[in-house]
Amino acid sequence: MSERADLSSIPAQEQEWPGSLADLDPRPDHGETSWQGRGRLTGRRALVTGGDSGIGRATAIAFAKEGADVAIAHLPQEQADADDTVAAIRAEGRKGVSFATDLREHQANVELADHAVSALGGLDVLVCNAAFQMSHDELREFPPDQVRRTFETNVFSTFWLVHELAPQLADGGSIVVTTSVQAYQPSSHLVDYAATKAALTNMVVNLAQELGTQGTRVNAVAPGPIWTPLIPATMSADKVEGFGSDVPLGRAGHPVEVAAAYVFLASDEASYVSGTVLGVTGGKPVF
Repeated sequence: MSERADLSSIPAQEQEWPGSLADLDPRPDHGETSWQGRGRLTGRRALVTGGDSGIGRATAIAFAKEGADVAIAHLPQEQADADDTVAAIRAEGRKGVSFATDLREHQANVELADHAVSALGGLDVLVCNAAFQMSHDELREFPPDQVRRTFETNVFSTFWLVHELAPQLADGGSIVVTTSVQAYQPSSHLVDYAATKAALTNMVVNLAQELGTQGTRVNAVAPGPIWTPLIPATMSADKVEGFGSDVPLGRAGHPVEVAAAYVFLASDEASYVSGTVLGVTGGKPVF
């Protein structure tokens, strides 16, 4: 922990959406050197959406270090960060592939599912992590197109990917969905985003009931304030300054600190865990 950047006093900054890891100050820890694998996912094949940076990147790297082959999905604008993530996966001797796609359309999810299964020779773990948010100070400032985009990216894509990949994940597969502390403690400047995360929490509980009968576990991780390019790319500089300092632990989290939850839920260590939400929030409650 001492080698990681101090995230207790993040300076004011902004980026153009969708954000870039290269422009993030300070640079967060994604586990490239800090994560120590123990073979918990040896031989598994995983698809991680939103895997170019932030939580998705850290999860993809941790999975590779634990022995998994990993495919990531990302927006075309995020190709540079995606290439870095794939390089980190391959550096562990694992197969790493990336797919540039916009998951707002049903067909894009169908094609991603097919491509990932083909590239990896099957699938054992699905991590639905891709998300969109954009903050506004007042309700009337939220554009209709943004609300649609937020639900299409966060909720519809998750549903469509699970719908396509459920047969692949029978008999021991695992689905992990990224929700948020916003589902429990919503911020008014993220009203549409918070609503999607509440919807995902409900979806996880429902899917766990149905897919459990085929031997698939479905869980969620609810991050708190995690320092990723999404933050300065979707919030004003004044909201970014001091980001995360209001939680009980007094700082934002590093992406690798959330990745540990995904590794646990995807592994045999969580073989009797399904239908639950694991909060990684720095002390904020998720109930």
